[in-house]
Amino acid sequence: MQRHTIAVLVNDQPGVLTRVATLFGQRGFNIDSITVGGSEEAGLSRMVISTGGDDQQINQLMKQLYKLIDVISVTNLSANPFVSRELALIKVSASPSQLAELNGIVEPFRAAIVDVGPESLIVQVTGDTEKIDALLILLQSYGVLELTRTGAVAMARSIVPADAAATV
Repeated sequence: MQRHTIAVLVNDQPGVLTRVATLFGQRGFNIDSITVGGSEEAGLSRMVISTGGDDQQINQLMKQLYKLIDVISVTNLSANPFVSRELALIKVSASPSQLAELNGIVEPFRAAIVDVGPESLIVQVTGDTEKIDALLILLQSYGVLELTRTGAVAMARSIVPADAAATV
C-alpha cells in the first residue's frame, strides 16, 4: 500500500472536518495524519491528509471528497514533487549532567532543546517524517516520556522549466 498526501481546500465552516474524516472512515481509509489551518484566502482552510492506498483507491476517494458540500478543491500532492514537514516535541528522561550528551545527539538533526527540568528535557525538531523518526530512535534509549507531533503540512513544489533549472 502506497502512502499518499492529499490537500483539500474547504470552506472554513463548522462540521467540515467531521464530514471529511467520516468519509475516510466510511470508505475504509485510515488517516495517518491530518493538519488543518488557514489558507492564503480568507474564509478557506487547507487540510493536509496522509493516508494509504493504491492510485485507483485514492482517485476514487478524491472524487468522493469533491462531492462534499464545503470542499473547494482536492489535490493529490503525491502525484508530483512536494515539500512536507512536521514538528515534534519530545520529552526525554534526562538529568542535567546528560545535557551536553543529548545536545550532541539532537544538533545534527537541527533540533533544539527548548526546555530543561531536573529530570527531563524537551526537544523540538522540524523536518520530514523520516528525520523525526530517526531522531526518536536515537532518543529511545534515554526514555521518551511524552511525544506530540503535528502531522505533515505539505505543499506542491514550484515547477521550474528545464532550461531555467541550471540558473536556479
